Amino acid sequence: MARRKEQLSLGAFLLFTGHHVAAWRHPNASDSQRLVDFVGFARAAEDAKFDAVFLADAVGLRSDDVEASQHKAHSGVYPFEPLTLLSALAASTSRIGLVATASSSFTEPFNLARQFASLDSLSEGRAGWNLVTSAEPAAALNFGHNAPIPHAERYARAEEFADVVLGLWDSWEDDAFVRDRAAGRYFDRDKLHVLDHVGKYYRVKGPLNIARYPQGRPVLVQAGSSEPGKELAARTAEVIFTAQQTLAEAVAFYSDVKGRLGKYGRSADELKILPGVFPVVGRTESEAKEKFDELQSLISPEVGLNLLAAFLGDADIVNDPVDGPIPALRQTEGGKSRQACWSTSRAAKT
Repeated sequence: MARRKEQLSLGAFLLFTGHHVAAWRHPNASDSQRLVDFVGFARAAEDAKFDAVFLADAVGLRSDDVEASQHKAHSGVYPFEPLTLLSALAASTSRIGLVATASSSFTEPFNLARQFASLDSLSEGRAGWNLVTSAEPAAALNFGHNAPIPHAERYARAEEFADVVLGLWDSWEDDAFVRDRAAGRYFDRDKLHVLDHVGKYYRVKGPLNIARYPQGRPVLVQAGSSEPGKELAARTAEVIFTAQQTLAEAVAFYSDVKGRLGKYGRSADELKILPGVFPVVGRTESEAKEKFDELQSLISPEVGLNLLAAFLGDADIVNDPVDGPIPALRQTEGGKSRQACWSTSRAAKT
């Protein structure tokens, strides 16, 4: 087999309570949520030659999180809004990419384009936007909706949202700002592009009132593995996050997503695929297993059920008997890729 020459890309996913749902309960876990701790993490990742640090986000406290907090789980509260935190980390690092999740469901494209353009300038071209849609009922209630936006509509909105943001990031050509003091001309009008977007969901005049950083624009990341998510990534993204359970599934996903790029005039190497990995590290395999078993022992059944309900977008599952048979998956407007992942895993065990 020919040896591949590509360089492996590594991203460090910073989740303040740890990626194991019970990690915060471990006696050696830190309770600190100070900026200095996040700075230390980002610098350690930078020194280790990681390409980026990544921050997830949510815009609502789920009711099941509140209930779960009574059963030895953290409440789902985030210590910082991610763009605010990454702006602070930009001043404390020099090379590592700074990627944040921001939902297209509950914000306006002009605001988001302006915020990420600001982070890109502050970090000298290191910003990345993880485009997601939001299915949580609590988030919908925080933004004037009576119920979650249906899955198909969420992605239709996201498609248009991405086009608007990308268009706004191209408001100015790289050399538009001539700053001719003698002539009193701050920018070249011919190098300003007004978007003037009128679509089904958004009406945005533009232009963006922030100059474009020399790298062009922030990196666009996508995390959906549903059919609409993969299509959106193939058309717009430079990086896609995913979670596959087996090597065969990962190979199939890779082939599927890369195979979609051609129809949009893109080559296969224009999209990086970053699968999620949760390592438990030990000096020996037995030590690592002992660590993992200790973390597993800290999970209460109620927390496990609430986590599963959140992944599936199916709050009713918490009422099913913990020791009973695995229930049939109820179709919801939650994350379709997580539902598919669960269905595949469940089928393999039956």
